[in-house]
Amino acid sequence: MVARRMDKVNVSGVRRMFELAARIRNPIDLTIGQPDFDVPDPVKDAAIEAICAGRNRYAPTTGLPELREAIARKLTDRNGIRVAPDQVIVTSAGSGGLTLAFLSILDPGDEVIVLDPYFVSYRQLAHIAGAEPVYVDTYPDFVPDPARIRASITPRTKAIVINSPNNPTGRVYPRSCLEAIAEIAGAHGLHVISDEVYEEFVYGAEHVSIGSFYPQAVTVNAFTKSHAMTGWRVGYLTGPADVLAAAIKVQQFTFVCAPTPFQRACLVALSKPPSAPVAAYERKRDIIWDGLRDRFRLVRPEGAFYAFIESPYETARFVEDAVRESLIVVPGDVFSRRDTHFRISYAASDEVLRRGVEVLRKLAERGA
Repeated sequence: MVARRMDKVNVSGVRRMFELAARIRNPIDLTIGQPDFDVPDPVKDAAIEAICAGRNRYAPTTGLPELREAIARKLTDRNGIRVAPDQVIVTSAGSGGLTLAFLSILDPGDEVIVLDPYFVSYRQLAHIAGAEPVYVDTYPDFVPDPARIRASITPRTKAIVINSPNNPTGRVYPRSCLEAIAEIAGAHGLHVISDEVYEEFVYGAEHVSIGSFYPQAVTVNAFTKSHAMTGWRVGYLTGPADVLAAAIKVQQFTFVCAPTPFQRACLVALSKPPSAPVAAYERKRDIIWDGLRDRFRLVRPEGAFYAFIESPYETARFVEDAVRESLIVVPGDVFSRRDTHFRISYAASDEVLRRGVEVLRKLAERGA
């Protein structure tokens, strides 16, 4: 008696490994992408003040007007996406924004191009919408090949999903790549759904928003990663007028609105870019890169806080061996049709990362 489309939707493999870590004493947990720094104090204070002032009622479906205005300024000034406040929807985090985008754009039977490896939600949201994900391989360097994307388009294709900075690979797509994707999408009348929740975490590369030059882009972003608000669930979405009109309908009858007091806190967050934590995360990236590059095949992460690493031997056995050493990583088949890699999150303390590097090097020697 359960909807047949749910047969294609899987339980999150990331969450499964995260819950496994919770059952291990003193684990080396490199699973979930949750910043290890705290919400900045001025942002906390703004949330507390809003709660204590009784600002706890429903917000408008599209978000508080003053927050939409601030987001529109940020998108215009920092992302080059020139929008008015009425072209912004405040969402229940990035996940809520992605849900609105997928349900607003995709019909049952449509196809959506997903670049492999991919964030776990894309595949599942496509199935929830009744659409079919079409995977385009980006191995071995994880930069999309426009020719592969072009070859995957059919009359049923409706959209292309991109994620830069990328989860799970840490890649930041160069402008030339995004321009090629925009050209292909424009030639076929496709939407591009651009997930940019890691835009603040970039190391020596340039984050470019495809929406700054492709008008059919739907841009999804959030405060959850940049300001460690993973539990506060506030994000935002912008895009073409027809998509926004549909997304408002979906939001009215699903999430209703993002949490009101936290929306007020996000006004402060927009004025507090997290520059210090980003420098710390570049150092964490270097702990992983310097500690593993002579033992493993991996692409040096340029953004986000993940590394996608080739297993030195059969992945399932490697992950099991890691668990025996109290190290929890996520098998690559959670993010890919391939089963050759594993993902680590370096959103952890330096001490935990060094312990993890030590175990990984030991496992690599065991498999040599």
